[in-house]
Amino acid sequence: MKKRMIAIVALALVACLCLTGCGSSVAALKMATGGTSGTYYGFCGVIANVLNSKLGSTMNITAESTGASAANIDLIHTNADQLAIVQNDVMYYAYTGTTLFDTAVTDFSAVMSCYPEVVQLVTAPDIHSVEDLRGRTVSVGAADSGTRYNAEQILNAYGLTFNDINVVYQSFGDSVDSMKNGQIDACFQVAGTPTTAITELATTYDFNLIGVDDAHVAQLQSDYGFYTVVNVPAGTYSCVTEDVQCVAVMATIIARNDVSEDVVYAFIKGMFDYKADISASHAKGEEIDLNTAVSGVAIPWHPGAVKYYSEQGITVS
Repeated sequence: MKKRMIAIVALALVACLCLTGCGSSVAALKMATGGTSGTYYGFCGVIANVLNSKLGSTMNITAESTGASAANIDLIHTNADQLAIVQNDVMYYAYTGTTLFDTAVTDFSAVMSCYPEVVQLVTAPDIHSVEDLRGRTVSVGAADSGTRYNAEQILNAYGLTFNDINVVYQSFGDSVDSMKNGQIDACFQVAGTPTTAITELATTYDFNLIGVDDAHVAQLQSDYGFYTVVNVPAGTYSCVTEDVQCVAVMATIIARNDVSEDVVYAFIKGMFDYKADISASHAKGEEIDLNTAVSGVAIPWHPGAVKYYSEQGITVS
C-alpha cells in the first residue's frame, strides 16, 4: 500500500512538472496598438486572434488599446507591453532620442514592416505643388504628432519652413472640416490609404493630392532612413484621376529585446504562414509582403527577425 501511495505521488509530481513546463513554454505577450477606432487596434487584434489559434502552444498575444506610436514606445520601455506596432519614423526618433523623445530608448528592436502609412498632402484646387503652399494656411496635424514632423520634413525638402506658411495644428477630422469650410488651404494626413477622413472629404470637395517628385524623394531618403515610396492609384479618392507618387512611413511591429529569439521567429513565420487568415478578417493583411517587410527600418533588428529573414535570403542586421 505504501509503495502504491509513493507511486501515485510520484506520478502526480511528474504531471505537475509537465504542466508547468508546458505553461512556461507559452509566451504571454501584450501588444500595444492604438485607439479602438483606428487601424492599429483592429489589425493587431486580428493578428492576435489568428496567431493565438494557430500557435497557441508557443504564444498568447493580447492586443491592447493605447495612444498609438509614441505611447507604445513608452509601454515597451517600461515592459508593460512586449510587442507594439508603431510608425517607423517614430521608432527612429525614439531609438536616437530625437524629435519626439528627449532621451534615447533602445530596449526594443524591429520585427517587421506591415504596410505603408502614406504622407498625404491634400490641398485646395488652386494648389499644384508643395512650393505653392507658401503663404497659405496649412494643417500639419496635432502639435506633437508624427504627422507634424513629416510635414516639416517635406516642406524643408522643398526649401520651405513653418515660417513660410500659416500653421494650424488639427486632427485629421478637424482638418477635413476646416477644408470644407474654407478655413484652411491644405492639410497633411499620414495614414493607410484610402483614409476615411479624406474619403469623406471627397464626397463634397474636389481637392488635389500633391505628390513628391523623384529628386525630392531621393533627398528625403538621404536625410531620413525611414521614408519609402508609395504610388497612390487613380481612383483611391473620387477626385484623384491620376496616380500620385508619395512618400510613406511604415506601420512596423517592434519587440522588446528580451523577448526570445524563438518567439519572435515564430511570430514572423506565423504572419506569413497565416497571411490568408489575417487577410480574411482585415484588409491590411493583404499588404503583408516579404518584399516590404524589411522596408524603412533604420534601427537594429531583433535576433529572431534576423534569423527568419536570413532563411529567406534577406540580409538584415
